[in-house]
Amino acid sequence: MAAKSILYIEDDELDVICFERALLKFNIPIVFYTAYNGIEAFELLEGKNKISIPDIIVLDLSMPKMNGFEFLKRMRKNSKYDLVRIFIMTTSNDDKDRIEAEYFNIDGYIIKPLNFNENTKRNSSMDNFMHFQINKMLGKDISRLQD
Repeated sequence: MAAKSILYIEDDELDVICFERALLKFNIPIVFYTAYNGIEAFELLEGKNKISIPDIIVLDLSMPKMNGFEFLKRMRKNSKYDLVRIFIMTTSNDDKDRIEAEYFNIDGYIIKPLNFNENTKRNSSMDNFMHFQINKMLGKDISRLQD
């Protein structure tokens, strides 16, 4: 089976590092791209040195330059992205944000329960959270990839 590809759009570098480390623990072929806002993401998707369309996009809502909603609005105008699975991963538990995100036909809305910048976080809690969420994103394909 071919490697899955994930584009993680997140402006917090510590969140990106935690996510990438969690992916590496699966020990399966995953191509991982990052962008720190929607503008950088579209540069990766449509720019001069563009990447292949990812299988999964994990998107933060609150980012500078182009936030998650602006990214979704622009992305959903182009049918070539219709098959991309999109997961929102945010600290926002606001029903208004969730409802607006669902309008863009997302596959999941994940609320980060941890403060990644706080030194009191437990690594095991982060690992468990990331393992559960990544399994959710990759779905049934992960068991075939690990064999």
